[in-house]
Amino acid sequence: MAVSEPSKTENTHIHPEGEPATLPLLPLKNVVILPKSIIPIIVGRPLSIKAVEYALKNDRTLFITSQKSQNIENPTEKDLFAYGTRSTILQVMRMPNGALKVLAEGICRSKIEKFSHHEGFIQVNCTDLPTTSLNKEIKLEAVWRQLYKLYTDYAQLDEKAPADLVDAVKAVQEMDYVTDTIAVHVTNLSLEDRQKILETQDLEKRMFTLCDMLKKEIAILKTEQRIRGRVQTQVEKSQREYYLTEQMKAIQKELGRDDHAEDIDQIRKKVKTLGLSKDALEKVEKELRRLDQMPPLSSEAVVSRNYVDWITALPWKKITKDKISLMQAERILDKNHFGLKKIKERIIEFLAAKKFSKNLERSPILCLVGPPGVGKTSLAKSVAESLGRTFVRISLGGVRDEAEIRGHRRTYIGALPGKIIQVMKKAGVTNPVILLDEIDKMSQDIHGDPAAALLEVLDPEQNKLFTDHFLDTEYDLSKVMFITTANVAEHIPYPLYDRLEVLYLSGYTEEEKREIAKQFLLPRNLKEHSLTKQQFKLPDTVLDMVITEYTKESGVRQLERLIAKLMRKAIQQFLKDKKIKKVSLNQETMKEWLGNVTFKKTSLNQTKERIGLATGLAWTEVGGDVLEIEASVLPGKGNSTLTGQLGEVMQESAQAGLSYIRSRASKFGLKNTFHNTKDIHIHIPEGATPKDGPSAGITIVAALVSALTNKSTKANLAMTGEVTLQGRVLAIGGLKEKLLAARQHNLTTIILPEENRDDVLEIEREMKIDDLNLKFVQNMDEVLKLVFNENVFVKKRIKKTSTSTKRKKRAVKKK
Repeated sequence: MAVSEPSKTENTHIHPEGEPATLPLLPLKNVVILPKSIIPIIVGRPLSIKAVEYALKNDRTLFITSQKSQNIENPTEKDLFAYGTRSTILQVMRMPNGALKVLAEGICRSKIEKFSHHEGFIQVNCTDLPTTSLNKEIKLEAVWRQLYKLYTDYAQLDEKAPADLVDAVKAVQEMDYVTDTIAVHVTNLSLEDRQKILETQDLEKRMFTLCDMLKKEIAILKTEQRIRGRVQTQVEKSQREYYLTEQMKAIQKELGRDDHAEDIDQIRKKVKTLGLSKDALEKVEKELRRLDQMPPLSSEAVVSRNYVDWITALPWKKITKDKISLMQAERILDKNHFGLKKIKERIIEFLAAKKFSKNLERSPILCLVGPPGVGKTSLAKSVAESLGRTFVRISLGGVRDEAEIRGHRRTYIGALPGKIIQVMKKAGVTNPVILLDEIDKMSQDIHGDPAAALLEVLDPEQNKLFTDHFLDTEYDLSKVMFITTANVAEHIPYPLYDRLEVLYLSGYTEEEKREIAKQFLLPRNLKEHSLTKQQFKLPDTVLDMVITEYTKESGVRQLERLIAKLMRKAIQQFLKDKKIKKVSLNQETMKEWLGNVTFKKTSLNQTKERIGLATGLAWTEVGGDVLEIEASVLPGKGNSTLTGQLGEVMQESAQAGLSYIRSRASKFGLKNTFHNTKDIHIHIPEGATPKDGPSAGITIVAALVSALTNKSTKANLAMTGEVTLQGRVLAIGGLKEKLLAARQHNLTTIILPEENRDDVLEIEREMKIDDLNLKFVQNMDEVLKLVFNENVFVKKRIKKTSTSTKRKKRAVKKK
């Protein structure tokens, strides 16, 4: 792709001769550019690329010189010739590997006066060198005639040299640049010879030097011609041997011993049975005809054969028949996974629809979103197993090149198809289950956006005609069942997200982790470590302690690692003392083997003095947690301080809560101007942990009301909900994890938004929460009545009128 349009030399900014100019330096290896010559240059080194980009941003002018040694990658002042050429960039092409192909034209000779480093490249101060002795017209004419004759003789011996180059010279100025042009077209001149020509300002001396070089080259070419004549006899002998070899090949072909031709015939027969599309069949036939006419070991033949091999290795018609049995599918899912009822129901729904309708060809594109370790990848394997399909996996984490999905074009050396076509070849059928793992961790760079390339793959309307750059023909992906996984749905680009059916997998509860450990993790690790149930016993109390005090995760990966560690410790005991035949763990032994408690529960203040303190519930990536929000009111000038590394959303919730209290100050027995004489400080402990989200809104308001009214909040009570300026309580997310955290910290009463009542009903189907006293609220008034031991609202006083006053009013009315 061209990144710069060609520009005419006439428009290039020319520096006055003799005046120094500051230009970026482009060092070359084994190349000397002379004035008035145009050469292509491949620029790959970072300092050279930056120099070219700098020149493009300015006047396209740069200083080009040669290195004294080609082995140096980062040349310094000592490694470069001082004489070079002030040049201009005509055109720049960006190559696939990041390098630049530059077309540069030499303007005039120049010399470096000073080196300096600038923005990652070398910058030089240089002075242009004018051609001297131009006034010696008679001498120059004499030398030019000699040079003319020598070059004419040279052009007759070297077919590549243009013979008409010297015919148009009529003036001294033309002799100047034509002399340099002749030096360019003498192909066998060394780097030192060309540099010598470049460094010679005097035109007469330069022409004499070039004459000597031409004489030497003419002598060498005449010698080569004589040697070529002597070798001719040997060549004729070689041709005779080649002719006989070709005859032998023809005879072998007649006898059916030609392996190359036989291979091509076998490929043709195989192609007829594959069921290729019309376009793919035409391309394969074209490549096979080319292979017939090429030597089998030539580079082009290797490329064509590789293409044909990929086409013939792909499945075009072969399909796996689905073994749809709903009962068997349920058994497989329950055998490999504990819980996950919603996910299992959705998979069974698809299988039922597939079994009932024969016209259901399009497969759903599922996206399993959940924290690490909850079983997303293994669930995809179970789906493939329940369908009886082949399972293949593509890891997309860190993929940032569009060619990883679509493949490279065959013009590149070592080109291959993309990952989609590669796994289709690996699967060997047209309807596998393909898992696109970690789809939220793709990135993009100058090579393209892989997420955009996946749009065609994951769109049922387009993937029938998926085109890989390497194959350059359409391939049907409509029968493939794609399953994707992600940790965070927000990181998936929306156009891609819109094509996915998202299923959320929440973290496991403690009860679920216990059952998973007993049913899956313990048996698997006992088998891996060659232990029996009698040799290694892990009581439920010890297992619960491992789950609650040594792991803090949504999944069970860390739990499995700890179980494996306990088994290794047990094996170590068996090997130390042969008398020990079994190990039954207790809490003391576990602490000795695993060390001190890793994760301690958040300590809660459950005393009676809870003024300015309220307990909230939070959601984290590794489950739920409890937060104690503290509020303090100090004499001041109305400043408010928020500490505890709070995010913007949580800070805004605190501001909204404070505004709500100010709007209802009189109901709390506060002056309307209380905020002008008091400073308010809100703090959430564990300050090193970032916190954000709106669900702490009602908790912040409760803590502030407690601090302002000097009334204590109830113990063993927690709450979660978003608050508005009018005091309405809005719904929140992560409810299951928050209720689990409340249970772990022995909190009995939980205040929840009324809008989350339906979510609680869903949670009750998965876990028992009878031990929690759930209170649903619609506004802050209801929250505050539940939070405090006494009423925080001040009743309005009714003024009583005395009896004498009433009598006076009656007398006035009568009059």
